Amino acid sequence: MGSRSTDSAYEARRYALKLLAYRARSEKEMEERLSKKGFSPAVIDATVRSLRESGLIDDVALAESLKRNALTHKMLSRAGVRNVLLKRGIPTHIADALLADDITTDIENALKFIGKKAKALERYPPLTVKRRLFGQLARRGYAPEVIMKAFRDNQKKKEDER
Repeated sequence: MGSRSTDSAYEARRYALKLLAYRARSEKEMEERLSKKGFSPAVIDATVRSLRESGLIDDVALAESLKRNALTHKMLSRAGVRNVLLKRGIPTHIADALLADDITTDIENALKFIGKKAKALERYPPLTVKRRLFGQLARRGYAPEVIMKAFRDNQKKKEDER
């Protein structure tokens, strides 16, 4: 027990609601934050269960939101999205079920990324552009075969436009 009444279910719920006011959290994140604050495991379990039952903590909805953001704004690959979900405390089975898409999503996102970044790299030689784009895509979790397929598709698209 801490110096204040950290075993109080009321205090734990109040602190949890304060955390949720900033951003959505996974069950694991909430458990870690409440534990760090000094609440007992029994109080933490009861608080998290109460928040889950009232719909304030929903790992599936949070995972879907994080996936959408990572795919559309950060242009991450499925592997990159999976890493983001796991870092935020989403259970592995939820992350895997959510990302059970086909590879075309990765290729489409890689093509969008190439189109967006290629404009800024126009002044460089083609080999330098390709090397830089390859590195940027690899750091976002794209597999080499996906990157190469995206490069080929992008080249075909350029040739078709001519």
